[in-house]
Amino acid sequence: GANKGKKIKGMIILEGFKKKGSTWEGGTILDPNSGKVYKCNLNLESSDKLKVRGYVGVSLFGRTQYWQRVK
Repeated sequence: GANKGKKIKGMIILEGFKKKGSTWEGGTILDPNSGKVYKCNLNLESSDKLKVRGYVGVSLFGRTQYWQRVK
């Protein structure tokens, strides 16, 4: 993608989300290593834990990561 090889610091990784209840949907996530952009949903599991689901096409074809807040 166009962002491949660029510096990660300052790069926009997540964008375009709309809040729907306790989740954020309809956004995209950038893989800074490959430069590819994927559809994404976010869900705040707790005050310190964010569930990030990136996928291609439908959510069934994707991967989930849990991001932990740094204190």
